Amino acid sequence: MSITLYDCATAPSPRRARILLAEKGISHATVQVDLRQGEQLSEAYRRINPQCTVPALITEDGLLLSDNAAITAYLEAAYPEPPLLGRSPSEKAEIASWQWRIEFEGLMAIAEALRNSAPAMAGRALPGPVGYAQIPELAQRGLLRVQQFFDTLNERLAGRDFIASERFSVADITAVVAVDFARIVKLKPGEAHPHLLRWRAAMAERPAMAL
Repeated sequence: MSITLYDCATAPSPRRARILLAEKGISHATVQVDLRQGEQLSEAYRRINPQCTVPALITEDGLLLSDNAAITAYLEAAYPEPPLLGRSPSEKAEIASWQWRIEFEGLMAIAEALRNSAPAMAGRALPGPVGYAQIPELAQRGLLRVQQFFDTLNERLAGRDFIASERFSVADITAVVAVDFARIVKLKPGEAHPHLLRWRAAMAERPAMAL
């Protein structure tokens, strides 16, 4: 049985898994899940992934991995080259730290702004099988957090080619997805972020980033 990725072409979280698979050169089957139509909440998809989220990855031996952390850990262990979580203990720690920061300060901030303001997400302020009401104040806080996130990345990338360590890593993948996805809340890096813009332009030269 081949690896199967349950994907949604318009969503940021499965894009992270797509890029990771491409960077490692792993062949896989893809099944699209239409989030706009609520397909992730259908009974058919609940039987595949009770978390009602994408990405979900089914391994060659039938194991369900229902989040990016598990997918990344599995693929790095099963397909260690190229290493995207670092080689040395210090590299691994640095990449893990920045990966967490990008998720918390970037992706979660964007989600906070979007999910607490978009009319289409009324009653769906958090992903998953349980519905939660929107809190408009969190949307405003999310926008402020995204702007601070851009500042943080710009400062970090001064004189650097990669987010963490001296090599391309999963932290760069997550940061690309976060920076690009911020456009959905009408925010993007500008003249105040020259290092971030230079890095994003360099990342665009990697074919996987077009996915």
